[in-house]
This record gives sequence, C-alpha cells and structure tokens, in this order.
Amino acid sequence: MSIPTDTIVAIATPPGRGGVGVVRLSGPKAFAIAEQLSGSLPAVRTAGLRHFRDDNGDVIDSGLLIRFAGPRSFTGEDVVEIQAHGSPVVLELIVTAAVAAGARRAGPGEFSQRAFINDRMDLAQAEAVADLIASASEKAARAAHRSLEGAFSKAVDEIHQALVELRVWVEAALDFPDEDVDFLADGQVAERAGALRARLQRLLQRAATGRLLTDGVRIAIIGPPNAGKSSLLNALAERDAAIVTDIPGTTRDVLRETITLAGMPVVLSDTAGLRETFDEVEFEGVRRARQEMQSADVVFHVVDATDPSAHELTGVPGHLPVIRIENKVDLSGHMPGRDENCVRVSALTGDGLGELESRVLELLGASDAATEGEFSARQRHVDALRHALAHVEAGEAEILASGSGELLAEELRMAAAQLGEITGRMSSDELLGEIFSSFCIGK
Repeated sequence: MSIPTDTIVAIATPPGRGGVGVVRLSGPKAFAIAEQLSGSLPAVRTAGLRHFRDDNGDVIDSGLLIRFAGPRSFTGEDVVEIQAHGSPVVLELIVTAAVAAGARRAGPGEFSQRAFINDRMDLAQAEAVADLIASASEKAARAAHRSLEGAFSKAVDEIHQALVELRVWVEAALDFPDEDVDFLADGQVAERAGALRARLQRLLQRAATGRLLTDGVRIAIIGPPNAGKSSLLNALAERDAAIVTDIPGTTRDVLRETITLAGMPVVLSDTAGLRETFDEVEFEGVRRARQEMQSADVVFHVVDATDPSAHELTGVPGHLPVIRIENKVDLSGHMPGRDENCVRVSALTGDGLGELESRVLELLGASDAATEGEFSARQRHVDALRHALAHVEAGEAEILASGSGELLAEELRMAAAQLGEITGRMSSDELLGEIFSSFCIGK
C-alpha cells in the first residue's frame, strides 16, 4: 500500500448535535489549510482560540485549534484538530471550507489506515481502535485498549520471532549436513517445536476469549414448542422482548436480544420450536432455528422439566457446546440448580438463572478471573492462529516421525506467514481495504 500524498479531512465526532464537535485534517497540506481557515496557527501541541472562515472570508464559528507535527501524531503525518460547536451544519461548513482549500474528504477508517501505513501502529492495533469505539461493555473496552496498547501484537510478535529462529536453526542444519552433530536428530528441534505449539495453543485460547469480548457471545435458544424458550429469553433480558403464550408454535421467526452477562456482550436468539410440521410458515421457522444453531457459539437446549425426556436435539455441529436446560422446575417439583448433565431453572420465578450464567462463563473460559488482562481479538485473528497452530503441529509430527527438516522448515514458514497476517506485516491490499472499510468516517 503506497504512502499517501494528499490531505484528508472529516468530522471526527459522532453524528448529531453536541456541545463540541471535532474536525480532523491529516496530510502534508494540513497546516497550510488550517492557516487559511483560521488566519494563524498556534504553536505545535498548543490549543489556540481562532475564528474559522469559509473560502469567502465569512466567519463560520469560533473554537480551539490544535496541531500535531508528524511523525509524532496519530497518523504519523501533520495533523490538525479543530474543536468547534457541535452543530452538524457548522462542522460540515468547516469541512467544506477545508475541501475548498485543497483537502479531500476522508473515507471510512482512513486516518487509522494512514497510522498503519506510517508505522504508527500495526494492523491488530488499528483494528483495536474500531473495537474500542464499538465496545459494548466495560470488559470489552478494557480489552480493546490493551490491544491498542500492543498487548496482542507483542504476544504474536514473540511467537513469530521464535518461529523464525527455529526455522533458521533447521535451515542451517540442512545447509551444513556434514557437521559432527546432527541437529535434527538430537531432540532439540522437536522439543522447540513442541514448545512453540504449546505457546500457540495458549495464545489461541486467549484470542478466542478476546473475540467473544469483541463480538459478543451468540447463544441460540433451541428446543421443542412450549418448553419456555421465549420465557427464558425474557427472563435473561429482564423485559418482555418475546411474546409468550400457551399456544405451541407462537414463535415463528428468530428474535434476537442483546444483553450483558458478567460484563460480556451476549446476543440471545429465541427460535421456533423444533417439531415435525406441515404448516408452511412454521416449517420455515424450524429451518431458520436450525440455521441459527449452526452459527452460534453456544446452544441452550431447553426442555420442559415436567417431561425432560420428550425431546432430543440432533444436528448440532461437533465443536458446538450445548447446555441442556430443564425449564419449569416450579411445576416439576425439582430443585433448581445444576449437575454435569443439565441446568434446572424456572424462567417464571428466576430460580437457577444465576447457575445458568455461571455455566456459560465457565464453558467459554470467560469468568472474571479468566478475562482479567485479556485483549480484544477478531475472528480473522482466531482463524490465523488456528492455521498457524495446524502448521506447527504438522511440522512437529514430521520431525518426530521421519526427521524431515525440509517439511518442518516449510510448515514453520507457513505458520509465520499466518502470524504476519494478524499484524499486517504480510497482508494484501485487498485485506487491508476490507478491514478499514468497516471503520467509521473520521477515524
């Protein structure tokens, strides 16, 4: 991706009215354009009160102007921030004046993209900017900030360096086969490969937890009609989000509700009851319920506690954790609580819901202790780590089974390439464009 040579401008504060709004300029002409708008510039990193004028010389507003000289700025370029009154009309007039003076309107995420291009942050840190803005809970915000500070990138870089060092060791052994010591056969290479595998496994688990903090946990509530799925959704959401009746098949479509569970965003999906049906609309609801199950992180299999053996769940992907929930314990005479096989609750009275929440957090490795100090991550990061781990495992298996240094070196190379995708050191322009297009304008 080439170094930009133009100057961009955008409103950096959210849409709507407020006490203060910010217009940001970045690029080689940022100072000259800001001087044309304000008449004069304050010292670098000093706020100055100025009048902002349009291209006709008419005053638009008065406010503060701050400038940051590159490379010591967010983007690594000369940057100007204009703090005016937070009227959308006023801010748009300032942007229009900047464009008339030679700037270009910024695209989504273009300021963060320039920070990446100018080595002010790597790709994982740039993504953390968007994650921090979009964070839906305190835990998610703290995790995104840790990624922005470089915690995730540092962990990735350390493993990447260890991969490179082991590959150099293996390549040296291949290039100098006449040495007295057979480095590939003495066990050190296999031992180091095993240590790398263990480190990648730990980082993958942390990234998977970070992905849940960023994206939220998707929980599909699945079960037969009248098991109390909608009542459970309402109880967890603490409001009447779903219609509840005694008529089987009331829920026909997927109803989603976002809640916060122990500081973690959770998207609950109430689905149509699973049963054989000849009703065309209900049949579509059942199809959508099964489709929702395929894309979930966790499945709540809800059954009626008065007849818990009446329904068995089929078609669940092997990797997907399922929590069996026996609902309506207030009618069954059973005590609420949990054991190895199920959690017994009453959506009507709320009994057992605390045990259910604890079970979810344990299953995801997302308890308070587990998420303390974690960083944010995205699905692409998790996928890259899984692929890197698979390459290291394959290379370790080869060196143990056949002593093949060539195959190990190639697997290590491909693993390192996967880690390079996370930080952006080996990312394609297409990937970068897709990532930054999801950012908001002005960031």
